[in-house]
Amino acid sequence: MSERPNLLFLFSDQHAQPIAGFSGDRHGATPNLDRLASRGVVFDNAYCPSPICVPSRMSMLTTRHPYAQECWTNDDYLASDRPTMAHALGAAGYRPALVGRLHALGPDQLHGYTEREVGDHSPNWIGIPRHDMGVLTNTNEPERVSVDRAGPGRSVYELKDRDVAAAAIAWLERAASRRKAGDDSPFALTVGMMLPHAPYVAAPEDYARFDGKIGPARLKRPDKDHPWIDWWRDNRRILDVPDADAIKARTAYYALTWRLDALIGQILETLAATGLDRNTLVVYASDHGDHVGERGLWWKHTFYDESVKVPMILAWPGNLPQGERRRQVVNLIDLTATMLDALGAPALPNGQGRSFLEVARGISDSWQDETFAEYCTDPVPSWTGGMAVRQRMIRSGDWKLVYYHGYPAQLFNLNADPDEQCDLAGDPAHAVTRERLLARLLVDWNPNDIDRRMQSRRRDKDILGAWARTTRPKSEYLWPVRASDNQLVGWPDE
Repeated sequence: MSERPNLLFLFSDQHAQPIAGFSGDRHGATPNLDRLASRGVVFDNAYCPSPICVPSRMSMLTTRHPYAQECWTNDDYLASDRPTMAHALGAAGYRPALVGRLHALGPDQLHGYTEREVGDHSPNWIGIPRHDMGVLTNTNEPERVSVDRAGPGRSVYELKDRDVAAAAIAWLERAASRRKAGDDSPFALTVGMMLPHAPYVAAPEDYARFDGKIGPARLKRPDKDHPWIDWWRDNRRILDVPDADAIKARTAYYALTWRLDALIGQILETLAATGLDRNTLVVYASDHGDHVGERGLWWKHTFYDESVKVPMILAWPGNLPQGERRRQVVNLIDLTATMLDALGAPALPNGQGRSFLEVARGISDSWQDETFAEYCTDPVPSWTGGMAVRQRMIRSGDWKLVYYHGYPAQLFNLNADPDEQCDLAGDPAHAVTRERLLARLLVDWNPNDIDRRMQSRRRDKDILGAWARTTRPKSEYLWPVRASDNQLVGWPDE
């Protein structure tokens, strides 16, 4: 066996950190991830770089925050000359492979990976039609229909993940065959999953597993929230979601999480059965969370912990402790730096992530408990309600400050107030803390400069979109979506 470790990185989409047994949930949605957690280290205060998909994923790849890589929105292209985790692994002698979701736009659909299977479900280019979701149209977006059309049925997202899991299993079996034939080259495999991302629609047998067991959200919608959050609820028309509809959507989300976990279990079983687990760092994380009705909110898009926190597990036999937890504040960009460190790959030269490998090992407690996330949009996507936003969060020790450009800030002490119910930003007793965190948040992040840069990028994207509409460029690594594969019990196909 090679002395160099292998990597199996399991990266899901929109998995809310609280909805996992290893995070304390008692509904049994994650038995396989719970077993992985018992064999490894769980980070309880892990955050994403941005509470939407593309910027979070691209930041994870580059270990740069969105502002540093100019990739803020779900229609931004990551420049091909930005070195990524995959490039660093290749520089270290690995041949990094990807099965499943990348969610990168533009001509570069590898970003350093040397092979890719299954691919994404949506086109590579802005300006051309997205995938047709049939009866579930717009239920994958932050639209009210997402909650209205929820329950038992079938989503192409789940079908795609089944194909991803099968392809990942076959990939590991081929790697095991090469190992038996004398090829002891280490592997680095990323498996990109779609679940439990909305639509909140799950296979009837999975839905039945949780039907009647999932109640309403624990945190109720406050009478008065932050003004931007109040605007967001009103604009997204989620102020009056009936309890029955909310419970249906929540039940489906648990069922989707269970299906994700079952597929991951199959992959982990293959890893063990082939003997490839003996020197493999297994990592599980998600790109952001989901409110799943908590606070009367759905999807992500906010800096409340349900949206911006992510589950994170690292297991590595003989190299990391088993069944331990860490309270340090970390980020997905730090996770990538850690994976590179563990595999002996070079750190990305302009990266902002910090390796927490020694913290995970329990060798050192030394760590600056600080991280950031940002959420910036222009007014073009329909779900923005025509509002461009510049928002950033800092988590520093027990404190979280959220900056909203043009609105008041929010300030929470998460030790005293883990549910973020008491906003201290206007309390004179905490003015020094508020100003200290605000200064730290703005030191390298200028909302007016970001506005200028995003407007400039939008002009570029307008040309790229018009080009794509005219020329209809071919998409690569594209998993076929059929509208008829989306079904919802009780609704006619459309």
